[in-house]
Amino acid sequence: QVQLVESGGGLVQAGGSLRLSCTVSGRTFSSYTMGWFRQAPGKEREFVVGIRWSGGRTYYADSVKGRFTISRDNAKNTVYLQMNSLKPEDTAVYFCAAALGVTIPTTSNRYDYWGQGTQVTVSS
Repeated sequence: QVQLVESGGGLVQAGGSLRLSCTVSGRTFSSYTMGWFRQAPGKEREFVVGIRWSGGRTYYADSVKGRFTISRDNAKNTVYLQMNSLKPEDTAVYFCAAALGVTIPTTSNRYDYWGQGTQVTVSS
């Protein structure tokens, strides 16, 4: 059974930092792209960043470029999202997802597996 489990969300003041984790299990993800999405109340799910599990190539949404960093630890089967200089508009539920293939999709319907989400709230 494939599982993606996110952790690390919380409440932080504007300008602060959080690190999200996504631990995967149930299959080998070496041929997958791992992505982080977020969804704020009343808004569509939005692509944040993706990373190829094999090779580590990354792609960031413009809204987070320079502030967020994605990384992976193959030994721990875990993908991380380091979020710095957080802004109130970063407030959302953050989801980890996995997509089979060599590209880094930016639309949610291209992803095959999803975590349950973790809440990030940035106060002003």
